[in-house]
Amino acid sequence: MKINIAVTAGVAALLILTGCSSSSDGSAATTATSADATSAAATESETMGSETMGSGASVEAGTIVDVAAGNPDFSTLVAAVKAAGLVETLSGTGPFTVFAPTNEAFAALPAGVLDKLLLPENKETLTKVLTYHVVPGKVTSDQVTAGDVTTVEGSPIAITTDGGVKINGTTTVTAVDVEASNGVIHVIDSVLIPAEVAATL
Repeated sequence: MKINIAVTAGVAALLILTGCSSSSDGSAATTATSADATSAAATESETMGSETMGSGASVEAGTIVDVAAGNPDFSTLVAAVKAAGLVETLSGTGPFTVFAPTNEAFAALPAGVLDKLLLPENKETLTKVLTYHVVPGKVTSDQVTAGDVTTVEGSPIAITTDGGVKINGTTTVTAVDVEASNGVIHVIDSVLIPAEVAATL
């Protein structure tokens, strides 16, 4: 919006200066002056654009928890992280790679499963589920390779890369490389459940 205002101001200045001209000498002077005004407006617009881009580039991303909390699509995940007492862990130095299920992914769980996981007495089980989504170290999309990867929970996840990245054969990675100060987030379309936990749900 600031860029558009600056350009509009430059055009307005051009029209005013042109309207004030009455002589041929004045017309030449006005042309030069209006050109300067237009150039100044353009320079101002470029500067504003640079400042905006510069400020965006210089702002460091928050922790994995901060980034997730700032995205409404992860509100269920954040609630689960809080219920499991993992906020401090996932806000730590890391680095971590998190495969983050969206709210829709949690909603797709069988009826009653999410409510059961969020009960205080099931905190240990919820912790297992959430840490099954976390891999030690920062693994960006260009570093992902097919094979089994051990999670923080202790069980491996199977990654395939044919026709897109999938986890355990059915979960699809839908967005990659969401940067955080202590790692990276990759978005997934379903909740990963360790085999040991799935047998109890």
